[in-house]
Amino acid sequence: MPGDFIKVKCPDCGAEQIVFKKAATKVPCHVCGSTLVVPRGGIGEIKGEILEVVG
Repeated sequence: MPGDFIKVKCPDCGAEQIVFKKAATKVPCHVCGSTLVVPRGGIGEIKGEILEVVG
């Protein structure tokens, strides 16, 4: 669906990563391992700064 992916900036290291906002598992930063998305049974809790909606 449109808008299901977002670009998030890691709050710890500043790396940017595209993530699925309805993730079923925790999504770690690909650089430092900090958690970016925590699953909540629907739209996850986004821990970083949302930079843009991707697709």
